[in-house]
Formats: sequence, C-alpha cells, structure tokens
Amino acid sequence: MRKEDFRIVFMGTPEIAVTSLEEILKNGYKVVGVITAPDKPAGRGRKIRFSEVKQFALEKNLHLLQPENLKDPAFIDSLAALKPDVQVVVAFRMLPKAVWAMPSYGTFNLHASLLPDYRGAAPINWAVINGETRTGVTTFFLDEEIDTGKIIASKETEIYPQDTAGSLHDRLKTIGANLVVETLDKILDGTIETVSQDLLIPADKPLKKAPKIFKEDCRIDWNKHARVIVNLIRGLNPLPGAFTELHDGKDDLFMMKIFEAEAIIEKHDFEPGKLFTDNKKYITISTPDGFISVKNMQAAGKKRMNIEDFLRGYDFSSQSELH
Repeated sequence: MRKEDFRIVFMGTPEIAVTSLEEILKNGYKVVGVITAPDKPAGRGRKIRFSEVKQFALEKNLHLLQPENLKDPAFIDSLAALKPDVQVVVAFRMLPKAVWAMPSYGTFNLHASLLPDYRGAAPINWAVINGETRTGVTTFFLDEEIDTGKIIASKETEIYPQDTAGSLHDRLKTIGANLVVETLDKILDGTIETVSQDLLIPADKPLKKAPKIFKEDCRIDWNKHARVIVNLIRGLNPLPGAFTELHDGKDDLFMMKIFEAEAIIEKHDFEPGKLFTDNKKYITISTPDGFISVKNMQAAGKKRMNIEDFLRGYDFSSQSELH
C-alpha cells in the first residue's frame, strides 16, 4: 500500500499533538480525519477557545470531529465512515474499545516516557520532579488498560540540569513526532515488531508512576532537601507552578509561585523555611541541608518576574514566615 492510500485518523488536543500531526502530513501520509476535544470557554472573558489541534486542522482543511462522548453511536458511525487503516493518538482522552479496535492495523499512542515507567497523565513533570537524568518517548498499541499495550518503538533523550518541564516538553514533542512517523513507516512496510511491557517490568523494584498533578503536589515542603525542592520547581515550570505561602506578620497570607531557583548546599543552624532578603537583589530560603536561592517568582494576581524586579514592588518584613 502507498502512503497516500494509507488512511490515518489522528486524535489529539494540545500543542505537543500538533507537532506529530504536522510531521505526519510532511511525510506524505493521508490524514482522513482529526478527532479533538470540544470547544470550551477559557480566560476571564470565557470566550470559546479552539484546541491547538483544531486550529491546525482548520488551517490544513482536514476533516474534523469533536465528540462530547466517545461512546456515542453517532460518533462511532462517523468514525467508521472514514475507514481508517490506523489511528494515531497523541495527548488525548482514554478511548473505548469500540474506537481503538476499529482500524485493521490498530491504534497506537505516543507516550512521553520510556514505558513501562511513568505511565499516567504527567510523565514529563514527574520525570523532572524525581530528578531523572534520562527519559524519552514510546509508541505502543492501545489495549484494555491505560498505557500498558505492546511497545512498538522508543527514543531516549537526556534531561539536563537546567531543564524544566517546559523545555523538556518542547524537546520531546519533536522527538516524538519523528517516532510517530517511524512507527507509521514500520506498520506500512510490515517490519513492525512489538514487545510486551510485562517483559520489561523488573521483579525487584516498583514502576515509577506519573499520576495527574493536583494542587497539593505543587506545595513546597521546606523540610525537604534543597535539590529535591529545586527539582519540584523545575518539574512544575511553567505549569502549574510550585508554590509556597507567606505570612507577612499582619495575619495576611499570600501565595507565591517559584519558577526558577538554585540549590545552595551549606551547613547552618536555621529552621527550614526561613526567608532571607536584602529587599533589593536576593531571596534565599533555608532547607535542612542548605538554602534555595530564588531567581524567578510570581505573587498571586501578578506577572512572573526575575527576583530583582519582584523585589522592587514587594517589601518583605522581618516578620515574614513561609508555610
């Protein structure tokens, strides 16, 4: 079968999915349909916002479906009418079997980790938070359970000390897009080989997980070691952001998000969470094994700023305490 006759349905919503969809088209494959999330109101004005995938699909005049319910018989019929040979999923919802089992060549997903580790909704964030030095992307065929299907291919990349979740995301979206095309090439020419994830799970240690991130996951615990805290900050930058709460000594509590920081390993006798500043150029916060030097932060309702700009508009009193 020729590329232009190989009927692909693509499913995805955010920016990372757009990169893969664009690469598929650049390589001469035929995308007969794009499935993305329904339009939703967003922002202060609650204006209707299209997903990044929808915007791209409209620009390329691709056939678009936005089902509210993936089990809706009308959607299933519309999908079947596209006669997909294969479906490609990048950052989309969990699919019912009636959807993922439909194509003759199956449905495969791009996941932003080296499976079977970091199954779940936030693999990029958790890899950085946990201080990993390597990660990657994996393509695998969908089956009954989330992120457990047979692995088709994977690619590794280094996580650098200066990486944030944002910079790693941007690197992985390109690596992942190339892997999606390589996977399609293997399926099309019949050279595909798969590996069961069960064979890759070590008997002597548990798998690392990547669950959805909630607000309390983002709270900085100043009793943790400095490098652990810095990894949390990196892993939540740019979204949703690691935060701490500041008591100003006047019964007011302010939430502060920290986006960039440096660990200073140094012995001291201060309690964890003590804030030091000259109110001009620096903020450091004590941890059990040293200090965190804050480089970039944001007060609630304000913009992100580097530390000197931040301190021009905020005067920390000597009674300020972190919580």
